[in-house]
Amino acid sequence: MRALDIDQLRTFVAICDYGSLSAAAPHLCLSTSAVSEQMGKLEQRLSQSLLTRGKTGATPTAHGRRLLRHARDLLALSEAAVRDLTGESLEGEVCLALTDYFRPASVTQLLQRLRVDYPGLRLNVMVAKSAWIDASEPSPEFDIGLAMRLAPTRPASAGESTLLRRERLFWVGADRNAGRERPLPVLALPAGCALQALTVRTLERHRVSYRLAHSASGVTGLQLAVAAGLGVACLNESSIGPGLVRLGTASGLPPMQEVEFHLLPPRRGEAPVVSKVRDTLRELFR
Repeated sequence: MRALDIDQLRTFVAICDYGSLSAAAPHLCLSTSAVSEQMGKLEQRLSQSLLTRGKTGATPTAHGRRLLRHARDLLALSEAAVRDLTGESLEGEVCLALTDYFRPASVTQLLQRLRVDYPGLRLNVMVAKSAWIDASEPSPEFDIGLAMRLAPTRPASAGESTLLRRERLFWVGADRNAGRERPLPVLALPAGCALQALTVRTLERHRVSYRLAHSASGVTGLQLAVAAGLGVACLNESSIGPGLVRLGTASGLPPMQEVEFHLLPPRRGEAPVVSKVRDTLRELFR
């Protein structure tokens, strides 16, 4: 059986992360036509349609989502092999401030892989609200920040933060009837959370009667409250864990926009080990 092409997998992952072929092209240093050609070869190799293309961009199909998990793992292993054989090492102590909305099901595995690849690296991780991470930059409390932001209306400029991935927001409940109660019992993080503010603004704009039924201290608590049937919440795609049901238009809930996850930009004069860890995290987390 012929193996998968690592460059084609990298192209596929970039399209999923940036939302379209044209948006992924500059990050891959390829033309849009070259990106399309690579995707055509990958789909032909697997005899499967991997992307749904439309006016608003490209999203992975069911087969594409299955491949995406394997592709991320294979790319990370490829990078680890290069670092191992070229003798690159990381030593020192680095503190990472991380929003708990970011890929909660897999971030632990990614950090464990980093520790295995670089046993001389002491990586301290703190979970914090995105608003605090953004407002505290630069901060002596952490070296690298990873925050969630509402999708911008303009493209990022040179020197700004690094976009890692973009995800859709969904209403979720314990079952498919959860979103039909009025006033709608809303579960959210405390005031100051950008997603809580967006949820309230969206409901008020669409004139949906609601009440704040429960305030959780973190995403894990929010997931447990939803699964227990205390109400509904708005979560990014990778935060929708077992026991949570996505609520459709039949619930009368308004559509939600996308969110983006960013690595904050490098600081002037930061230690070389911090810069290397940021580059490594960018590849692993993508």
